Amino acid sequence: MWRLTVAAVIEREGRFLFVEEPDKVTGLPVINQPAGHVEPGESPLDAVHREVHEETGLAFTAVAIVGLYPLKAANGSDYFRICYTGTVPDGVEAVPEDADILCCHWLSREELALAPLRSGWVLRCLDDVLAGKRFPLDLVADIRVER
Repeated sequence: MWRLTVAAVIEREGRFLFVEEPDKVTGLPVINQPAGHVEPGESPLDAVHREVHEETGLAFTAVAIVGLYPLKAANGSDYFRICYTGTVPDGVEAVPEDADILCCHWLSREELALAPLRSGWVLRCLDDVLAGKRFPLDLVADIRVER
């Protein structure tokens, strides 16, 4: 069964916002975009806004979908990531509200390439943003309640 996740690529002055969190298997710190699971009954767009706020303390405004990324994790689970790009307010410092987030970093692409990453999709999503990949937000439909 696929688990739906979301992630956000956020750029400010040539640097990108990442979170540092403990790896679920090793416990060692790894770098990830602000990201997380879509909760039951939650739209992916609502989930990315919630996750960015929880992990960085910042309000996120999504402007486009970067891509859709399937992943077979080391734990054997299948994940499907919807990656968004957007903005956060200028001049506001990122401060995690989620206790699992160790800290936030604004990194260049070069710095990210040298960091321990949560998965290969972290760098791929950033590279797709840098390549100009953008899809409209309505590429992924909102949740409909069927009666």
